[in-house]
Amino acid sequence: MLRIHFTEVDLARTTLAVDPDPLWEVAASLHRLQTRRGRWAFAQWHHEARHALRELGLERAVGALLVPLYPRGGYFPDFLTPEQAAEGLEGGLSAILDEHPGRITAEIRRLARTAESPRSPRASRPSRLSPWAAKLPRAQGRQELVGLLRAYHSAVIAPHGERMRARIEAERATRSRALMTGGVEGMLAGLGPTMRWENPVLHVTYPVADRDLHLNGRGLRLVPSYFSWGTPVSLADPDLQPVLCYPVLREPARTAPSTTAPAAQGCAPGKSLTALLGPARAGVLSTAAGGATTGEIARVIGVSASSASRHATVLRDAGLITTSRNGASVLHTLTPAGASVLRAAAPR
Repeated sequence: MLRIHFTEVDLARTTLAVDPDPLWEVAASLHRLQTRRGRWAFAQWHHEARHALRELGLERAVGALLVPLYPRGGYFPDFLTPEQAAEGLEGGLSAILDEHPGRITAEIRRLARTAESPRSPRASRPSRLSPWAAKLPRAQGRQELVGLLRAYHSAVIAPHGERMRARIEAERATRSRALMTGGVEGMLAGLGPTMRWENPVLHVTYPVADRDLHLNGRGLRLVPSYFSWGTPVSLADPDLQPVLCYPVLREPARTAPSTTAPAAQGCAPGKSLTALLGPARAGVLSTAAGGATTGEIARVIGVSASSASRHATVLRDAGLITTSRNGASVLHTLTPAGASVLRAAAPR
């Protein structure tokens, strides 16, 4: 269990990531390649990723060089997920290149100790880590690492960018709705099921030993992740800017894209609702269940922004959704009538 301790200042400084963090997604996706847990939610991606890595000649390098740096369910070095990645992949990779060699050495040594622990599932092969990891404190080693990370991201992460952004934006809409009705504490209280808010502490189910993290006025950056599964993950070093990367709710895997994507709450429109409203408007109504902007709706259901706006207008005129301005955009949410329609039409 990870216990994150907040002060009033920390609540005011808590933020939610705008876009998928590319290096946290790299880490989480590498964990997906190492386990069958949650495979149903990533089955199509797993098949496509393995094929892409094989076709590009990256499979051996990823297995021999990257996987040992990101062991599933245990420690992996903090320098691999720098805060600069919030600005994009290249910002994060530049931060890795610029990292102080002393910090990299210390974190690689910690990783080696973890790998050699009798309790580690990787204890029988610690030697896999040493030759590659020993080069990382040197500039050439980091350049090789960054090149491989860039190639891996291009092969298996970037092709899924639109779907990732749609899921993250749906999550943001849901959290924003909780924020508007209950403040930051209301948003934290709705982060379950692996997190429980008991003022002033956020209790987080965690894959390693129990520990406490005192924010001490620094706030917390929440990073919803497309490829994460199960429990959230935080940085190991308590002196770094606090981050909590957590999985978004997943829909069942599909063999082909659907025009009626699931709502932010994980509920897809049933056949009866689609027959009544048509696939696009049923998708708009379902997506608005968690609160969504016109752009978010467009990306989730796969139509243009102007088309999403027209469908939203029809549903608003029918009294099923309501629209309010939120800065430069508008936020669509369900009216009580719209919520009743969605509940009545939900698959039993």
